[in-house]
Amino acid sequence: MDSILVNENPIVYPKKRRRVRTDRSNTDEDIKDPEHTDLTLEDLRVITEESVEVDDAKSYVRVVITPTLPHCHVPHLIGLCIYAKLLKSLPARFKVNVRVAPGSHATEAAVNKQLGDKERIVAALESPFFVSLFN
Repeated sequence: MDSILVNENPIVYPKKRRRVRTDRSNTDEDIKDPEHTDLTLEDLRVITEESVEVDDAKSYVRVVITPTLPHCHVPHLIGLCIYAKLLKSLPARFKVNVRVAPGSHATEAAVNKQLGDKERIVAALESPFFVSLFN
């Protein structure tokens, strides 16, 4: 980003040992933090394996993100990136739900409202700015 960093020195956590991936798995698994492009959301524990719920039988995926700061200015952008990645990676039958963890952000309700607005999500995913960001 061109602006001043909000979280100049984030805590970087060690990556957990991963489960064995199947041949159907998408090998491009990391989403970079919008503010710290050399770090992934996993490095910062914005998203963890435990924060992802997948119900194959019900075709449902729920992801709970935890911003690094209570006043993080990009949780909606992070949520959109996750949403876009899942839509690209999962079969069309899956319903995706991305939310901010309870109590983790000052504007949690507003961010969750944005991430729950499917028309806004679709519009963002068609925006040239967001498409270039996702890619």
